[in-house]
Amino acid sequence: MLVTQHNAWVHVAATVIVTVAGLAVGLNAADWKCLVVTITIVWFAEAMNTAFEYLCDVVSPEHNEAVRHAKDIAAAAVLLCAIGAVVMGMLIFVPYL
Repeated sequence: MLVTQHNAWVHVAATVIVTVAGLAVGLNAADWKCLVVTITIVWFAEAMNTAFEYLCDVVSPEHNEAVRHAKDIAAAAVLLCAIGAVVMGMLIFVPYL
């Protein structure tokens, strides 16, 4: 996934930044638990989206509008998870700032 998906590198960067920030502000155990679950959800969504895109390319290698819509919806699921992660990050980090 890291080799073929540009957005996975964005997730790597975000994961590293959030982890370093958590260590810097001294997050408590409950906040770390929420952060780990949130990061895992985003990575899971990205992995599922990547798998779905590969499967769609095998099933329908030619252009197909329905497949394009399915891929867009899968990508939107990753975006929704990422937005949720940003909100969770704000809820966790703002009290420490």
